[in-house]
Amino acid sequence: MKIAFTTKGTTWDAATDPRFGRTEYILVYDTETNELMSYDNRAIANEAHGAGPQTAQKLFEMNPDILITGNGPGGNAAAVLEKSGLKIYIGAGEMTVKDAYEAYKNGNLKEF
Repeated sequence: MKIAFTTKGTTWDAATDPRFGRTEYILVYDTETNELMSYDNRAIANEAHGAGPQTAQKLFEMNPDILITGNGPGGNAAAVLEKSGLKIYIGAGEMTVKDAYEAYKNGNLKEF
């Protein structure tokens, strides 16, 4: 299973980013291979419109099963993500990636 996180860095100790569309990084953890991969999404910060759908498209290319984020995606991105069948969990905005993963495993995040 692949789990994607919106983050402000590229390690387990990085803070999760409460934003979806303008998240600084997307970190993907593959539970089968124990591999952590990152994507630098900072260039999206300069986009006037469409950051959410553009980030959603990048997420689709990574093909995760689950997304863990802070506040959840905005309206346009949420509509795109819902069609994909991706499970989204919110409430990780004040955690590190490692803490967010543990919160997910323990059922302490809210499904979007």
